Amino acid sequence: MTTAPSAIPSTDAFVVRGVSKIFVGDTPVHALDDITLSLKTGSFTCIVGPSGCGKSTLLRILGELETPTVGEVRNNLPAGRVPRSAFVFQEHGVFPWFTVLQNVAFGEQMASVGKREREEHARHWIAEVGLTGFESAYPHQLSGGMRQRIAIARAFATGSPSLLMDEPLGALDAQTRILMQEQLVSLWEAERKTVVLVTHSIEEALLLGDQIVVMSARPGRIKDVLDVPFGRPRSVEIESDPEFARMRQDIWESLRDEVQASLGFS
Repeated sequence: MTTAPSAIPSTDAFVVRGVSKIFVGDTPVHALDDITLSLKTGSFTCIVGPSGCGKSTLLRILGELETPTVGEVRNNLPAGRVPRSAFVFQEHGVFPWFTVLQNVAFGEQMASVGKREREEHARHWIAEVGLTGFESAYPHQLSGGMRQRIAIARAFATGSPSLLMDEPLGALDAQTRILMQEQLVSLWEAERKTVVLVTHSIEEALLLGDQIVVMSARPGRIKDVLDVPFGRPRSVEIESDPEFARMRQDIWESLRDEVQASLGFS
């Protein structure tokens, strides 16, 4: 269950205590087991783990789209006219019948923000993600990277204090992904929203995150929580740092057995 934030220290945006999730059906699926985790307000947390380990389920529980079977999630983010969390998914989720401006303004439209105000906010975030001049374009007229920028702009434009991102850059080509990673870091550094990002890329987690949560094969458990030591601002140049290479190898060694277990390898 998700409860009120009254008992949480103000430095914590989310506190997860003993959360397990079982999806009931003809064959029950034990997705998560005994997850306990604290996420500080304004932090950028990356979650890595093998496919099917419950990363996305945990994200949806944080965003109140799923409820735990056991345990609790406490949310200390301010409640208001906009949702406390905005989502960005791998399949960008933009509406093909809306223009770029309409897509970016949609979250505030659903929150009953006035048209002039929401369009002003939308234009600001369209400029922030480098899409000025495309306000009247439709998604089918744009590249995949541009459509993903629409989704990111829409999430920031909602004014929600946290962003929950599920492989938001996973479908992009390598060059576009690098540019989008740097742009996302820049936007986050300006806003300092609480971000939780699911990724399969260890390099992406090290580039973006303040901390990395490493999960086991299903049922997903927290295997390790690592602080990322690199300062900010941060760019892909950190990949040449020997400490980056060491951490990447350590995380992979931690994940290797879990990935093999998820694939059924002995």
